[in-house]
This record gives sequence, C-alpha cells and structure tokens, in this order.
Amino acid sequence: MSEPTQLHLLHPGQRATITRINGVSALRRRFIEMGIVKGETILIERHAPLGDPIEYFVKGYHLALRKEEAAQIDVILHGEANG
Repeated sequence: MSEPTQLHLLHPGQRATITRINGVSALRRRFIEMGIVKGETILIERHAPLGDPIEYFVKGYHLALRKEEAAQIDVILHGEANG
C-alpha cells in the first residue's frame, strides 16, 4: 500500500481512499456533510484553469474544493492515472 498524501497533491484521473480528515471542527463537520468520510473512495476529476479549485467525484456527485481545504484531507492512492 502507498504512503498517505494530501488530497490536493493528486492529479486528474487518480483515485484514492480517504484515510484522515484534519482541520477545525466546523470544517470537519462540513466535509462529513459533503460525504468526505474515512474509507470513502474519491476521484480527482480536473483542476480549474488557474489550478484552484479542484473538482472531485465522491459518492456519486461532483464536488469542488479549494486547495487549502483539500490539504486537510489525507488519502492513500489506489494506483497511477491512465494517461
């Protein structure tokens, strides 16, 4: 299994499993309400033209997070992106 990394460091097409959610309690609660929970699989869809925000696919819907928010989420990468 790969080393944990922060969600905002991944590239489009990569899939990862959420291992830890950091941050203040209000932000953590917001993540949970959006379906970002430990053990959930998340797919990196694409970056905005200037790199922020980043679009993710989790629990059947698309979600955009700023890099500073995504940096609070630790993940383990499933494998390399195809292309």
